[in-house]
Amino acid sequence: MAMLPSLFGTGGIDRMLEDMRRMQERIEQAFGTMAPLPVMRADWRPAIDVKETETGLTVTAELPGMSEQDVELSVDDDVLTIKGEKKSESAKDEKGWHVQERSYGAFVRSLQLPFAPKPDEVKAEFARGVLTVTLPKPPEAAKPASRIEIKPAG
Repeated sequence: MAMLPSLFGTGGIDRMLEDMRRMQERIEQAFGTMAPLPVMRADWRPAIDVKETETGLTVTAELPGMSEQDVELSVDDDVLTIKGEKKSESAKDEKGWHVQERSYGAFVRSLQLPFAPKPDEVKAEFARGVLTVTLPKPPEAAKPASRIEIKPAG
């Protein structure tokens, strides 16, 4: 599957955000935090798998604690965008927390696809916290690449 190079290097902006999150955790480990309070984490984003088949792509996103009403899905040319918000289930009571590692907040994941699917053929299902998006390849994208022979100079 051919993806265009990213301005943010290998792994794109997702990799950069993950590196920043790890750096924040190291700083908190070194200097401590004020208190273990529940926090809205702006860096939360769902884990995504992309699988290519002969007929298209299957994208799965883990969205635990969310429902299909919490998610918006769109296709614009060759870009698939998944966005939504995972809301905190806790009450406003800030007392009593020892550890809170689950993350909440809004997210946007955009994936550049190796082809532009027809939006009316894209299918999406949501079951048990997993979004599955099926993107069929258009007929022109299913053609195999032509191999070109390389000859020595001279």
